[in-house]
Amino acid sequence: MNHNTPLSPRPLHHLSDARRRVLTTHQLREHGVTAAQTAERCRADGPWQRMLPGVHLLHPGPPTGEERLYAALLYTASRGQAGGHGAAAGDGHDGEAMITGLAALALHHFASAPPLASLDRIDILVPRARRLRSTGFVRFVRAHPLPPPQDRAGMPTAPVARALADAVARLSDAVTVRALLTESVRQGHCDAAAVVTELSGARLLSRPHVVDAVDALLAEGRAIAEGRLYDMVRGYGLPEPLWNVELRLPGGPALGGVDAYWRDQGVALEIDARAPRHGGPVPGTAQARREHLEGMGITVVRVTPKRLREGLEEQAAVVRTALIAAADRGPAPYVMLLPR
Repeated sequence: MNHNTPLSPRPLHHLSDARRRVLTTHQLREHGVTAAQTAERCRADGPWQRMLPGVHLLHPGPPTGEERLYAALLYTASRGQAGGHGAAAGDGHDGEAMITGLAALALHHFASAPPLASLDRIDILVPRARRLRSTGFVRFVRAHPLPPPQDRAGMPTAPVARALADAVARLSDAVTVRALLTESVRQGHCDAAAVVTELSGARLLSRPHVVDAVDALLAEGRAIAEGRLYDMVRGYGLPEPLWNVELRLPGGPALGGVDAYWRDQGVALEIDARAPRHGGPVPGTAQARREHLEGMGITVVRVTPKRLREGLEEQAAVVRTALIAAADRGPAPYVMLLPR
């Protein structure tokens, strides 16, 4: 036995490394360590450390990033539970808390997020109704409803779009904000529209440096979606369309722009990348335009960046079906095509 390992009737080998090294006062009691022994070992020159109220690090020296994350979850689970003795307090997961902000982005492997060990604060997303006070390196962020957590390194983690919003809310550096937002779509973590939705919900779109970053984000997201659309057409043997054209009636009004148009079949394809405040026509206007085109005999296929990212083969099948059905329908309506 050494001073770094509690004398315990319950072995610790079933726990992960971080879970063996970070335990609550209650867990230590369950493993045979009294409160007095814990206090003795957490003295200034002792082998253990008190990381947070009721949460202890069972070795000297600085904690790792994983240990800090786990300590934050343990502290959250132990607050507001019945004396901190429930099952939730035992594993750090209380079902109503998850890591968010920069720490979550680091867990999602963002290259532009700082390393976990360098973060001054670990943000924990909790329900708005929970009465929790930020302390030490733990800072609570409240929301209702909570998004479904994702498992990253065995820890409940906010989805990328939500984590980005919580991170951006604390950042004033325009370069960092832009790097985080553009990386989210460039590396395929999520779609631009999902990010903008979260930023809008957090009321961050009034900040000039956020607006500038969102403009770059949407441009990046559209370029990536267009690239995937080209890959879909050429990779799945679809006929080559006319790219990025505006439809117009001869001598009449403009009918709107489309991302791809198969003239012989009268099939148009649009990438639906609309997002709050930044996304082009409002849904009602877009629907009315689509109905107008279809009333003229033009089939409109709408795809989202997410579908292009996650189901390219499925979307290719949708387009192929539309082309086959249009060929059986008769001649396509005549419209003028202008570069968009």
